[in-house]
Amino acid sequence: MTTRGLRAGLVGLGSMGRHHARVLAGLEGVELVAVVDPMGDKNGWAQGAPVLSTVDELISLGIDYAVVACPTALHEEVGLKLAEAGVSALVEKPVADTVDGARRLVEAFESRGLVAGVGHIERYNPALRSLRQRLEAGELGDVYQVVTRRQGPFPHRIADVGVVKDLATHDIDLTGWVTGQTYTSIAARTVSKSGRPHEDMVSAVGQLSDGTMVNHLVNWLSPLKERFTSVTGEKGCFIADTLTADLTFYSNAAQTTEWEALQAFRGVAEGDMIRYAIPKREPLLVEHELFRDAVLGKSQDICTLRQGLRTVEVAAAVLESAHSGTTVQLKTGDDTADGV
Repeated sequence: MTTRGLRAGLVGLGSMGRHHARVLAGLEGVELVAVVDPMGDKNGWAQGAPVLSTVDELISLGIDYAVVACPTALHEEVGLKLAEAGVSALVEKPVADTVDGARRLVEAFESRGLVAGVGHIERYNPALRSLRQRLEAGELGDVYQVVTRRQGPFPHRIADVGVVKDLATHDIDLTGWVTGQTYTSIAARTVSKSGRPHEDMVSAVGQLSDGTMVNHLVNWLSPLKERFTSVTGEKGCFIADTLTADLTFYSNAAQTTEWEALQAFRGVAEGDMIRYAIPKREPLLVEHELFRDAVLGKSQDICTLRQGLRTVEVAAAVLESAHSGTTVQLKTGDDTADGV
């Protein structure tokens, strides 16, 4: 596919920014014009692009869009500056560190008619994209439960947020996205064991707008690295491993019984197991291709800022629930068709 050239910039050369730089430098139809990082490029991650000190310098070069990969606490400031300059933006998740900040970003970009998205990269994982398509096709029948586990060692790159905003936002977004539903309630507990000011572990139970039950276990206290999503329904269970991009289906085998005492119980039986052969392209590359196409008006397959706002709202409810020890009810928003 040949596209007209777009001029792109990058803000931040940290652990995610370096990967964005790599992909942008090789992305068809896009020129990486410059990178902003006040710390410079001591590791050579900018792919040869000029490294600037401020976002204003980047805007002055004339860019079509920018990828915002600086610390979460700076997303709002940088995003508002880009919106004011008429520059589209792909903002790393979470879109902002507060609900109010996320709302201001939504207003800033929407009011100017600019394309803006959030880098919820799990949406582009091959296993989850295949899972979503299969759920939409009705292969599972009624959905009963979504369970996610996201565990691993502490990422030293994180200093400004806890595990809820950094990691649980992945699971919140992917759950709403694959099911097409929105959260209506959440109850959670957190613990802090590393001596940092933020939480290190969260366990949450929630409900979606169609009644589906949700369970999330997220931490960075485990030596076991795990990225697990299961969706259980009428016809069986899908298991997605987003570390390996594998998707497996365990079918519910229909079996009759002559035991009268059990005939009234609608149970399940172990059936066939299928591991699907899925083309495994790099999720970050797919994310960039789809955002580039959105800027060109060719695609809408991105996580919008409004959907990113909803994820921040649910994450805030998780923390509120953990603090208060109560179940928090969430208002259903207007943007429920694509979940979150």
